[in-house]
Formats: sequence, structure tokens, C-alpha cells
Amino acid sequence: MPPHCDSLDGPVVRAARNALEAGEVTLVLPYVPASAEDEVRASFDSVLPVRALGHGARVVAERLFFETVVRLHREAEGAPFTGLRPAGLDDGPVIPLAEEAIETGSAEDLTTFLGAVLTDELHRRLAVVDELGAARDGSVERDRDWVEAMLGFQTYSQTLFEALEARAADHGGEDHRADRADRADRADTDAEAPGQEHEHVR
Repeated sequence: MPPHCDSLDGPVVRAARNALEAGEVTLVLPYVPASAEDEVRASFDSVLPVRALGHGARVVAERLFFETVVRLHREAEGAPFTGLRPAGLDDGPVIPLAEEAIETGSAEDLTTFLGAVLTDELHRRLAVVDELGAARDGSVERDRDWVEAMLGFQTYSQTLFEALEARAADHGGEDHRADRADRADRADTDAEAPGQEHEHVR
């Protein structure tokens, strides 16, 4: 899951805020599974009138709605909800570049950055394999170190490939995928449906 899904300036809270401002709950429903829609709608209906009672009531009511939506979003991803994180946190360089790519329709900067990181990391890991291979002296201990590094490099490469081949929507956990599968099954009915790498090389 994107690291900022539970922050006050993340995409989930932004969608929830837009829904409240527009008075239209459907603006935030895509961020939760179908099984959670009723709870979101109920929270939305209870929060809307409270927002009109003054600034203090509005802040509390909106916070409650944001927490409800983010909690349900994270539950669908198989992640725990530990509270809303403040806005402005540094979640690293990738998310801003991914958001920029979505806004501009160009992935050039993101591709350049990720390509450089991948190249450096593969070279670093392969250098470890080569170094341990050169140090092999026939002893089981040194051979074991090399085997761990060699297999770890292969596993890392395979994990990268699987991540690159993952479907665009697969950012969540099993619950997220199960919900999409359930929707697909219903649509068909209506129409007629990184592994663990070796620790040694980290």
C-alpha cells in the first residue's frame, strides 16, 4: 500500500474531504471495498449535519469521518489502522514522483529514478555474489556463504519481476483482491465472471 494512505494529506483523506465539501459520498466510495460502503454512507450521513454546528464541531466530525474511511481502506488492504498521521511527512522520493506521473501523464522522471536505483542495487548485490565466489576455498562455510548470496540474488531478481508484472490494482492484500474478484463474479453474472529473499545479501 502507498505509505501515505493514512496521512491527512494522502489520497484517501483528500477524497473524503472532497466528498464532504461536495456533499456527495460517492466521491470517496472508490477508496473502500463494496462491503464497507454501508458503514461509510452511515458515517457520512451522521457527520454532514454536525459540520454545520460550528468550527469545533466541524473539525471533530470531519476527523471522525476521515478515520472511518482510512480504517476501512486499510482493513481492505490487510493493514492495521493506528490512527491518522499528520500532513507533510516525508514518505520518500517515490510517491511524489508517482503522483507527478499521474498528474502529468508522463512517467519519465519516475522511470529515471527507479531505473537508477534498480541498476545500483543489482550491481551491489551481484558484487557480493562475485566477492564471495572469489573467496571460495573448498570449505563448506565459505561455499554456504556463496550459495546464500547466489540464491538471494536470484530470489531478489524474481521478486522484482513479479512486482513489475503485478496488476495495476494490486496494491492491497488478500481482502482487496477478494473484493475485486467478488465484484468481477457479480459482473459476469449480470452480463450473462516479494517473497522472502535470503537475509545474507541484504
